[in-house]
Amino acid sequence: MNKSLLDTVISRTPKRTSHAQVVDQLGKAIVSGEFPVGSILPGDPELALRFRVSRTVLREAMKTLAAKGMVVPRARIGTRVTPRKEWNLFDADILTWHFACGVDEDFLHHLSEVRLAFETHAAALAARNATDAEIATMMRLAVAMGDASHTAETLAVADLKFHLSVLEASGNPFLRTVGGLIEAALVGVFKLSSPTDDKGGIDEVARNHIRIVEEIGRRDEVGARQAMEHVIRYGRDRIHKAFNPDEGVKI
Repeated sequence: MNKSLLDTVISRTPKRTSHAQVVDQLGKAIVSGEFPVGSILPGDPELALRFRVSRTVLREAMKTLAAKGMVVPRARIGTRVTPRKEWNLFDADILTWHFACGVDEDFLHHLSEVRLAFETHAAALAARNATDAEIATMMRLAVAMGDASHTAETLAVADLKFHLSVLEASGNPFLRTVGGLIEAALVGVFKLSSPTDDKGGIDEVARNHIRIVEEIGRRDEVGARQAMEHVIRYGRDRIHKAFNPDEGVKI
């Protein structure tokens, strides 16, 4: 089973197989700009020597990167790095590589915009479709976020579990597939600024998430949407302040 993006960022566990290691290292080299968009990757002999793998492993790695939209082979030319707009940003590996190489505020802002589009609607659907058991589970997860013993890492994991439970309770199978993007956004907050850094931060986070469940439990679709929007904007403001510490409080 593949490790999640959050697990990878927290544990920094290296990839195990030769194929995975080559994909990981080449992916990072492309995202970091070592191999810029439009450039031709070095030939098989050079890359095989660099990564100390067989050409068979290297070819399979190239197929994997091509499937992610990052490279395209050209006969008699070589393997070219594709424009970033062609990369599958829903892919967990590509998101992981961005965080490994360093993300900027714009990247995280774009993630929050996607969350505002998907998760607010998921919360509204949960208010319509969630079972009593699902509501009880969401409330348990929200309350657990208020545990005073949380570290930044354990709070990030608890946060992710809650948001994935809302996607599940929406009843829409397509929404469940955007969990990777939500995880990436939460990783961004975790790496830059955790509510555990502030006095009362954990309590505030828990209250905000409990409010989402309360609105869902009341079957109030508008209220659930607004409560989820508040949580996402709260996280986005924390990111903004982390990137702009001298700017003061953002209104």
